Amino acid sequence: MKKGINAWSFPAGMGAKDSIQLAKAAGFEGIELALAEDGELNLTSSKQEVLELKDYAADTGIELTSLASGLYWTYSLTSNSEEIRNKGLEIARKQLETAALLNVDTILLIPGAVGVDFIPGFEVVPYDVAYDRAQEAVSLLATTAAEYKVNIGLENVWNKFLLSPLEMKRFIDEIGSPWVGSYLDVGNTLANGYPEHWISILGERIKKVHFKDYRMQAGGLHGFVDLLAGDVDYPTVVEALSAVGYDGYVIAEMIPSYTHHSEQIIYNTSLSMDRILGRGTVL
Repeated sequence: MKKGINAWSFPAGMGAKDSIQLAKAAGFEGIELALAEDGELNLTSSKQEVLELKDYAADTGIELTSLASGLYWTYSLTSNSEEIRNKGLEIARKQLETAALLNVDTILLIPGAVGVDFIPGFEVVPYDVAYDRAQEAVSLLATTAAEYKVNIGLENVWNKFLLSPLEMKRFIDEIGSPWVGSYLDVGNTLANGYPEHWISILGERIKKVHFKDYRMQAGGLHGFVDLLAGDVDYPTVVEALSAVGYDGYVIAEMIPSYTHHSEQIIYNTSLSMDRILGRGTVL
């Protein structure tokens, strides 16, 4: 497995090019960029601007692993508003198009939400309604994914939706497209399960993996901590990934960033991932 890091791990305000440079300096093999409403990679980025970022990463000597987006919290694919749902579909299609230009094989997609506790005022959608809307949206996007030859990785997040690996497996299998699978976040599973169970059940459906850690005793968003400082059983996680034949990127998503010397989290994370993956020596 190769080690990568997500764009959200970097200091606030740091652009894509500077993040690429820092990831390389810290020893990462790949970086996951994120599509946003503004910044160097956004919904209105031209083909030339996207290709410039791709070339910049290649010249820096780092791979682009995948393409994330946090826009689905605002433009949920299961919203009660048809206008918002349509905007979410538009964003996903742009994300697939951009991923193809960047020559990455997977996008991160949040398939919707029943409710979100950490976003005040987030609408509540009946579970069965959310399921049907998500199925409809992802089925439509699967056709676009096939055209661009880019996978859709559905991330397990704190959205009160697709709460178990059995449910995620069922949802993916009902879509029935080889271009749709799981973007497994091992830290997010701890709220109601165990990452090794998700891994063994989802198996070859796993397109990409996020590494982060969580301390159950803290609870809420305050529970997210540095890798190896939480309750994720990383030796068991690595063993489970190997058992299902996963040999792609494992991508750190570090939240929150440090208050001071925030670039240090990138270096610390790189060293922790080396230990998790059995590389190098103890420092």
